[in-house]
Amino acid sequence: MAGKTLRRVLVPLVIVAVLAVAAGCHVMQTIGETPSGEEVAAYEKLPYYRDGQFQSPVPLIYPGRSPNGVPALSNLPRFAWRFISRAVSGNRNAPDAPLPKVALDKSFFAAAPAELAAYWLGHSSLIVELEGKRLLVDPVFGNAAPIPSIMGRYTSPPLARDQLPPLDYVLITHDHYDHLEYATMRALRDWDVQFVVPYGVGAHLRKWGIAPNRIHETGWGETYIGDGLTFASERTIHFSGRTFGSRNKSLWTSWSLIGRQFRVFISGDSGYGEHFRDIGAKHGPFDLAFIEIDAWNANWPRTHMFPEEVIQAYHDLGTRAMVPVHWGVFDLGGHPWNESITKISALAAQDAALNLLTPLMGERIVPGESATREWWRDVPEAASDKDGGQ
Repeated sequence: MAGKTLRRVLVPLVIVAVLAVAAGCHVMQTIGETPSGEEVAAYEKLPYYRDGQFQSPVPLIYPGRSPNGVPALSNLPRFAWRFISRAVSGNRNAPDAPLPKVALDKSFFAAAPAELAAYWLGHSSLIVELEGKRLLVDPVFGNAAPIPSIMGRYTSPPLARDQLPPLDYVLITHDHYDHLEYATMRALRDWDVQFVVPYGVGAHLRKWGIAPNRIHETGWGETYIGDGLTFASERTIHFSGRTFGSRNKSLWTSWSLIGRQFRVFISGDSGYGEHFRDIGAKHGPFDLAFIEIDAWNANWPRTHMFPEEVIQAYHDLGTRAMVPVHWGVFDLGGHPWNESITKISALAAQDAALNLLTPLMGERIVPGESATREWWRDVPEAASDKDGGQ
């Protein structure tokens, strides 16, 4: 009898322990890898790498954190509570109804990519077709953290991961979870596709099974050239890291995509600075720019752009049209889901020189053809979003 009782107690404990170990192993795999000693030795020759970290062009401001952004010891309980409360309460600034979108699948995409077209998949995820090549940018189809529920989506993507069309390139701006997703990189590891990434991100990809000869890493002011396209990496004011311990071990970047006829700019994440003017002078004018607009907050004033700064960045770049990105999926900035786009739209309406394109997720974007409409105003204040991510 005692033996049976012991088994009843031990079996559930063993199961829980096994599941905990398995979950822990998965989380560790999802986190990725830091660069090798050989890579670090090469980075030390760069003017923007110091003391074992890549350096932002302008120091970031984070009250309650050390200069490298790690929470001060006295503030750790507050940061821990922030994540716990988010997991319990969910996305408090999410919309009250499902967001409209254009559902996509493989059959929607032509065999031959267009000369210039794009699809916003939500947040910063994009498919860009440029001069006959198809690029997938910062693809995230699930949540934005290694542990479910901490940074979950409040709307699903318009395209499922297994419905991605044939690709030529995967382009990554930096390694934060809302831009670099383990599951998607694993899904693409056997595809005939090239990965163009900033320094240090290659370590993650190699750990996740992507062949080194398909990974092309660049630094600020450097380019990768493939299939007649130039991928120009330039500085942004931001940071990187998938854990506190890996902060700034890899680089973050913007991308200027330069073809024979067309030019596209992808901002990545950045606070406002003179680098936008420099990029416009060096690589512009651009036919289309994807510029981040959300997650600004007075508590981290240099990490993302405030609405007025987005407008200034548009003019600095010398772009002919802009699609706002980095919004509409995750509750990151502590403000209502539609606050950023509402403010950007209002500012653009007062600026005759600004061409703002505001597509639905999944809608085909063609400069000169795509209409601008404030679709977010039509989202009804109704039942909660039943549309959660996969």
